[in-house]
Amino acid sequence: MFGKLELTEKRFEEINKILCEQDIMLDQNKYKSLMKELKNLAPIIEKYREYKKENQNLNDSKEILSESSSDRELKEMAELEIESSKEKIEKISEELKILLLPKDPNDDRNVIIEIRAGAGGEEAALFSSVLFRMYNMYAQEKRWKVEVLNTNETQLGGYKEISFMISGEGAYSRLKYESGVHRVQRVPDTEAQGRVHTSTVTVAVLPEAEDVEIDINPSDLQIDTYRAGGAGGQHVNKTESAIRITHIPTGVVVECQDERSQYKNKDKAMKVLKSRLLEAKREEQNSALAEERKAQVGTGDRSERIRTYNYPQSRITDHRIGLTLYRLEDALNGNIDEIIDALNTADRAAKLAGEDNFI
Repeated sequence: MFGKLELTEKRFEEINKILCEQDIMLDQNKYKSLMKELKNLAPIIEKYREYKKENQNLNDSKEILSESSSDRELKEMAELEIESSKEKIEKISEELKILLLPKDPNDDRNVIIEIRAGAGGEEAALFSSVLFRMYNMYAQEKRWKVEVLNTNETQLGGYKEISFMISGEGAYSRLKYESGVHRVQRVPDTEAQGRVHTSTVTVAVLPEAEDVEIDINPSDLQIDTYRAGGAGGQHVNKTESAIRITHIPTGVVVECQDERSQYKNKDKAMKVLKSRLLEAKREEQNSALAEERKAQVGTGDRSERIRTYNYPQSRITDHRIGLTLYRLEDALNGNIDEIIDALNTADRAAKLAGEDNFI
């Protein structure tokens, strides 16, 4: 580990030197690439230098201890310093191991989230709107930008489907754990007997594709326009501004009708299409690993549902890590950092143990 850290520190210093001496000569792409690498290396180097400083303190204290056999007070101080340094070094070493874990290349990207009502009819659609509100409030807290891409709204204000983009630093790294089946248990407003119903909603979390990664041949696209539908508004059903794009080789279909401009809807739809194709490409590359994981988990909780929202008990449970919190309303108001932090910690622990990501 420390040999790797030495090489990492040399690379960090090399980048700093290049940026200081050649910043005017570098083209924009090279400059951005080096700045990104520098930013990724900075927390590792900061922690490594903290380790070296504490290790030096330990050696200094040991030297003082060996030279102060006759000075009882100085000896006690040195022993305390040695004990403290050992504890700090152990803690820093563990932090360094985590920092050196391979980073998900998608972590810094914007994210596209697609929420779809599953089992439960209108109640599932209504809970889709609750989840959208939760992610929207979470994004606002993080000062991220939320942009709705497409909606299929029900008469009661729920969503059969809603897709939206969240733009901001670290958006995918935080929200990637939300992908899966979300289960809700509550008494619907339409339930006269007061019985608790169980409904499901699926959430797909996709990193935004970069233009250079997905090369789409225009001849592979079938682009249709149609009149936007939805509740009210002067614009609805007046012009064919809504866009449907079909990627013929894969059969992937995306729609966007949220903007009044056909051009803007097409631009948004292309972003979603690229992200879906990128995700399909990533899944194809990892198909062997995915099959192995599927064989391991079978049809257990992890594959069927990731989280349960129980209204009568004000309980939210993440089944992947066995985390249960009794503050459902607070979580649905966007305060989900505690859950995401716990998932992130479990994910890193699995990687440190040499296992595949648990998500």
